[in-house]
Amino acid sequence: MGTIITGTGSYIPELIKSNAHFMSNDFYADNNDPLTDDNEVIIRKFKDITGIEERRYLSKELSSSDAAAIAGRKAIDAANIDPESIDQIIVAHNFGNLAHDSNQSDMLPSVGSKVKHLLGIDNPDCVAYDVIFGCPGWVQGMIQADIFIKAGVAQKCLVIGSETLSRIIDPHDRDSMIYSDGAGACVVEKRDKTGKGILSHASQTFTTDESNYIYFGESNKLESNGNAKFLKMHGRKIYEFALNKVPAAMKSALDQSGIPIEKIKKILIHQANEKMDEAIIKRFYRLFKTNVPKGIMPMSINKLGNSSVATVPTLLDLILNENLEDHKIEEGDAVILASVGAGMNINAIVYQF
Repeated sequence: MGTIITGTGSYIPELIKSNAHFMSNDFYADNNDPLTDDNEVIIRKFKDITGIEERRYLSKELSSSDAAAIAGRKAIDAANIDPESIDQIIVAHNFGNLAHDSNQSDMLPSVGSKVKHLLGIDNPDCVAYDVIFGCPGWVQGMIQADIFIKAGVAQKCLVIGSETLSRIIDPHDRDSMIYSDGAGACVVEKRDKTGKGILSHASQTFTTDESNYIYFGESNKLESNGNAKFLKMHGRKIYEFALNKVPAAMKSALDQSGIPIEKIKKILIHQANEKMDEAIIKRFYRLFKTNVPKGIMPMSINKLGNSSVATVPTLLDLILNENLEDHKIEEGDAVILASVGAGMNINAIVYQF
């Protein structure tokens, strides 16, 4: 028995914000002092490190649950299933619905319930709920769906990752340029196939010293936003953590799968920093004493930024629909899906198409 992806979908917002959008921002350091470099230098250094040239923001009339429902509907249509036959709707996010002009989170009812309502699903046996797991939330939702399917609890699950990070960022923090909005989804179903679908997975949570690497904090510019809190991170600590921990988790998942490293065709990894991802992949292949194959890691960060839980499913949808240049996934290909984020959480899936 296997857990098979039968349909994917994504919602990439139409509103494009290039790096030039931030030229007029007043950037401050973590210690609340103004940055001394002018914005042209700050933005150029940012681009060199992260690889981000532009990102997408959700239009003000839409919410995270709206984007999730759009991506979910596309996945349902691609899978060609009756929505009423879905057993579980698993929605990964971190901040719920955020209004365009407010960063107050709305998670009542849950985003999963909102999405089920928007999809018009009546079946009460279709259980909708949320996963709060940092940026790895969608991958964790896939892991949960796989466990439920293989336990015989569910046969069809809709797994969605949706986020609007643009509504929770501090305009006086240069890290604000990393974040973007979007949604990605897939339908997974039970199939009587062996050697196909989700073969293995690994998850970890580190909280000894790492739990506050990504946190809610005040603006870098004192007294600029009253008591409002914003998405904050200790970038250097996250970089070092990811390089030290993510490759081992990916190796654990791959070792469990029985797939040799040479058979992996693509690695779809959460994208928050291009150089960090490149370093993670190098360290991963170093564990197997082999070189990184050309084209192994598709990238979307340069145009889409970091959309948190939406990054990996959006990337998967783009590739499967041949909408990412020079990248393709074909029948028989083995891939790794991996992510790291707030918690600090890490996970990875090995999937055979």
